[in-house]
Order: sequence, then structure tokens, then C-alpha cells
Amino acid sequence: MIIGLLNQKGGVGKTTLATHIAGELALSGSRVAVVDADPQGSALDWAQTRSQMGLPRLFAVSGLAREVLHQEVPDIARSHDHVIIDGPPRVTALARSTILASDLILIPVQPSSYDVWASTEIVTLIGEARIFKPALKAAFVVNRCITGTVVGRDLRDALTGDIGPLETVIGQRVAFAESVATGRLVRELDARGQAAKEIAALAAEIMGRGI
Repeated sequence: MIIGLLNQKGGVGKTTLATHIAGELALSGSRVAVVDADPQGSALDWAQTRSQMGLPRLFAVSGLAREVLHQEVPDIARSHDHVIIDGPPRVTALARSTILASDLILIPVQPSSYDVWASTEIVTLIGEARIFKPALKAAFVVNRCITGTVVGRDLRDALTGDIGPLETVIGQRVAFAESVATGRLVRELDARGQAAKEIAALAAEIMGRGI
């Protein structure tokens, strides 16, 4: 399966989710590749940090911020069970190419109405892509939700329509910041921690629902 993560609003944790979904799938025995289609190259930076720390490579990370992404990713997918695309942060031809390359688009949103409003153009692009790919699936992922607040629940209630939210909500946790700084996954930092449990639940929901 080819999974693309997109949101035109920066700072929603797109790269962190991409690398953690990839890591969870890889540790379950799947052959996984991450395609960094964000010109900022954050996934590549994470992989480089991991290598500098002397940690084993869990999955391949390659930079492919080109508008012909949808033509090249299928070749990568042939030798992997799953490909995760860390998409660009703006609505561009590259974002369209990411959507056309994917079987599933995940739209990370923070528990804020601004994030929902900012995702409108991505939702529109997905609708346009479905003309050519009727089987294209999409879902919101509520990310960086502060524990104990009702904001996350309110946001999930607001995300009704053709593209709905996944059940799993990812919290705002220090472990994710530490994972970025050290090139580790949160389950490598604390396998029993809440962050690791949430990522495991997210990956299981993606795979279990067949989306």
C-alpha cells in the first residue's frame, strides 16, 4: 500500500507521523520505504540523525520532491510492502502528484479549527483525484492533542463528511520531540509509554480497516 501524508498547514507533525507509521510497519516485518517529497527534507534529516547515532536502519528513506512522483513511486512499491510518502506542505503540483501516487491519503490535523479550515484545499484535490482514481481513500488523523481536553473530541465531531477522522488520536507528548532530536521511534525510547501505544494503535487501525 502507498500512503501519502499531506496538509498545506505546516507544523502538524506530518513527518513525525510518516516516520513512525513506517517504523511500526517495518518492525512488524513489512518491507517499508519512505519517500521524502517535502522540499524541506525533514524525513531525510531524521534518517541521517538516526545513522549518526549508530542506530540500525529500519526502512529506506529517499528524497523525491518531483512532480513526476506518481510515475516513479510505483517502481519503488514493487519491491516493498508499503511506501509512505511525506508530502509537501503546500498545495502544489507536487501535492497533486503525491495524491495520484497514493492508495490512501492521511491528513494530519491539530485540534484547532484553523487546521480544519487549512485542509480544505487538500480535500478538494482528493475529490478531483478520485475522478481518475475512484478507489482512492482518505482520512484525517487528529494529532498533537492535549490529554484531558475536550478540544480533540470536538474536532473529531466536526470532521464529518466524505473524509472522516480515524478513531486513534495522537497526543501532544514530549517523547515525539525527543524522537525527532535523536532519530529514534517513540517505542525505542519507551516501548510501554503512551506515545508508543498510540502509534501502534494508529498503524493497526490503518492496516485493520484495510484503508
